[in-house]
Amino acid sequence: MDDVFQKAGSPVMYGIAAAVILFVMAMAVFFMVKAWREGIRIGMDRQKMRKAVTSSLTFTLIPSVGILIGVIALSGSLGVPVPWLRLSVIGALHYETMAADVAAKAAGLTQLSAGEMTASAFVSIFTVMTIGIIWGGAFCIFGLKKYQKAVLGKVSDGQNQWGQILFNAMFIGMVCAYIGVGFADLAKGSAVSLAVIAVSALAMALFTRLHQSGKSRWRWLESFSLSFAMVIGMASAVLLSYMGVK
Repeated sequence: MDDVFQKAGSPVMYGIAAAVILFVMAMAVFFMVKAWREGIRIGMDRQKMRKAVTSSLTFTLIPSVGILIGVIALSGSLGVPVPWLRLSVIGALHYETMAADVAAKAAGLTQLSAGEMTASAFVSIFTVMTIGIIWGGAFCIFGLKKYQKAVLGKVSDGQNQWGQILFNAMFIGMVCAYIGVGFADLAKGSAVSLAVIAVSALAMALFTRLHQSGKSRWRWLESFSLSFAMVIGMASAVLLSYMGVK
């Protein structure tokens, strides 16, 4: 296990992760500069442009707290470079955690744990977490324009009912899959997963109720509800574990 962790946190792994992340950051800066110059070219108010930049910065930093916590949580079993890479580019905390856990169990581990980690299991987890996420980006490169013309172009005509149904069905399916994992853990004698799901759901419902209340002082919660609910769910998992709940 120690040898696996040494390689997972080796300078080579850090270099690979840093190269990819720096490339993505360079792309973001490149398009930000192009957007700023285009705004100036078409005569947009510079004060409004600056306000848009500062607002975007604010609405980016706070939701990223949940991502940082995810990196810290996954680094205990996978080292720092892999979670850092995956959660800094394309992906989400819930997806990466689930993908890593499924790959770990498929590789023969009883759970995603540093104590059970082997070289072959680490490679399997890393492959699933990286190869499994590239298809969204590949689809956008080769098929997004056709998709927009075929589906999104019909929204204004009120003909996108099937698109809404499919999206809602996919979202409900994902939620049911997570709840199913909680009940599966409960059947094995662990109530923590299901309790965390319940706490997170209640927190999300509360934040949604607040920002939809129509009161201006709660509107800012719309952009942070998911991140806050995730942090509260993680905190509840730590608290329950500390209290000895299994």
